[in-house]
Amino acid sequence: MRIPALAGATRLLHSLKAPTAWLLGLWLLAGVFATPPALAQDTVSTADIQFTPVQEAAPTAKAADTATAGPVASPATNSDAKAGPAPTAKASQPAAAQTSLWVTFLAGLLGGFAAVLMPCIFPLLPMTVSFFTKRSGTRARGIRNALVYGASIIVIYVALGLLITVLFGADALNNLATNGIFNFFFFLLLLVFGASFLGAFEIMLPTAWANKMDEKADKGGLLGIFFMAATLALVSFSCTGPIIGTLLVQAASMGQLLGPAVGMFGFALALAMPFTLFSLFPGWMASLPKSGGWLNSVKVTLGFLELALALKFLSNVDLAYHWQWFDREVYLVLWVVIFGMMGLYLLGKLRFSHDSDLAYITLPRLFLSIIVLAFTLYLVPGLWGAPLRAVSAFLPPQDTQDFDLYTPSLLAPAVGSGAAPASTAPHKYADLFHAPLGLPAFFDYDEGMAYARQVGKPVLIDFTGHACVNCRKMEANVWPDKQVLPLIRDKYVLIQLYVDDKTELPAAEQTVSKFSGKTIRTIGNKYSDLQASRFNTNSQPYYVLLGRDGQVLVPPQGADYEVADFVKYLDSGLKAYR
Repeated sequence: MRIPALAGATRLLHSLKAPTAWLLGLWLLAGVFATPPALAQDTVSTADIQFTPVQEAAPTAKAADTATAGPVASPATNSDAKAGPAPTAKASQPAAAQTSLWVTFLAGLLGGFAAVLMPCIFPLLPMTVSFFTKRSGTRARGIRNALVYGASIIVIYVALGLLITVLFGADALNNLATNGIFNFFFFLLLLVFGASFLGAFEIMLPTAWANKMDEKADKGGLLGIFFMAATLALVSFSCTGPIIGTLLVQAASMGQLLGPAVGMFGFALALAMPFTLFSLFPGWMASLPKSGGWLNSVKVTLGFLELALALKFLSNVDLAYHWQWFDREVYLVLWVVIFGMMGLYLLGKLRFSHDSDLAYITLPRLFLSIIVLAFTLYLVPGLWGAPLRAVSAFLPPQDTQDFDLYTPSLLAPAVGSGAAPASTAPHKYADLFHAPLGLPAFFDYDEGMAYARQVGKPVLIDFTGHACVNCRKMEANVWPDKQVLPLIRDKYVLIQLYVDDKTELPAAEQTVSKFSGKTIRTIGNKYSDLQASRFNTNSQPYYVLLGRDGQVLVPPQGADYEVADFVKYLDSGLKAYR
């Protein structure tokens, strides 16, 4: 049975208003903005690397084996292997991957709920429910058809996620997180999605596809219901396409093989839920707000969020290739403008082509505009270096800020601390990397270990990355603490190793990894291979505490946002060192 209004649902928008739906919009604003994977361990591509435990052997044999593990072998690396932290690292890897998949699922779930409020979908709810409740014959048959319809939606979108995995493969998905070309493509893609939501154009699939699905839906039976779900997916693509595209970009860039499928499962579950539940309980339809111009307002609000999210991918490219033109203050200025305009839009001061007349501001819409404008003002002090800890994971590093009043205030306690002075000689790669909070870090493993032996201090290795959101969150929220910063600055030699940097090594240093068999061409390749071969993990941030001779003092760990726990971790390394 055909639903004749499917193809023309978007024309029902502007007749009615439903201000109470802005409460849902407020919740979605917080949820969609949180979609970047800030809760998961970031990973860098180590394609073709098979993680294996460090083999225990005689001490001399162990040193020889380690010397062949990668291109950075040295006396320090040889002695490093004898601590054998592989079991701990291997245990942490599945947990990080599981967390990533949960974050992807929740992002998909929130995206699905947002899609329900899109102009192409929300008006279809009453028509679809009417079909299942009035034209299915019996109540039992209507319930069966509603469940099949919901399951069909899930199957269609999960199949799309699996198709992405099959087309790209695990290696390509891992590469997306730090590949400059893909990140720039994602930036442009999200700009297109944002412009679509703002009303510049509609992303449409060929009409013939929807007509074919609609014809097949006329056949009836369970197969006909499946094609009804397929028709919904095709007709609503102009609204759901940007959400689906953004979700797939996020899932793919997290590097998890099942990420796209898990994200699509969350999206489809949220999208199918209202159609199924309202078909099972038709009386609930009376509590729904009426369709109206507010649907387009939800769409435009998501468009602003798409533009803000796009900047993160451009920042990744700028950092990885050291362009140095998209610094923290430039990023923040754009965010201030984007969210400021969003707040003005919610107040009715800006209007787009598809907006209805706004006779008055409803209370929920006023509250939402207050939150957005307050967030905008919260961002402003960041232009002078304020850490902005609530969003620090999404911002470029603090050291890219040209005018920073915050970092010098943290450096003041170093005067008269009695700590051994840091090396004043130029550090290798110091022209490319800058440590957070003005810390005297090394960026080359061998150079840092040599200095540690010279001054008799333990080493804190920080495996980090330009695209690592959790690294930025640790550096902005945990490291500046008055207990943590003195420990890192005065008690340890900090070595930061960037595993996603694209700077090519000199020809003499380019080798073939004896661990993975891949060519080591860049700084990122070098230290990604070191992390994978020595510690059996490729997640960032990853902190390793070493003695001055390279032995692992305590089991390594990843991000830990509890200051007390991180202090305890650093103290445990000092105790083991003594």
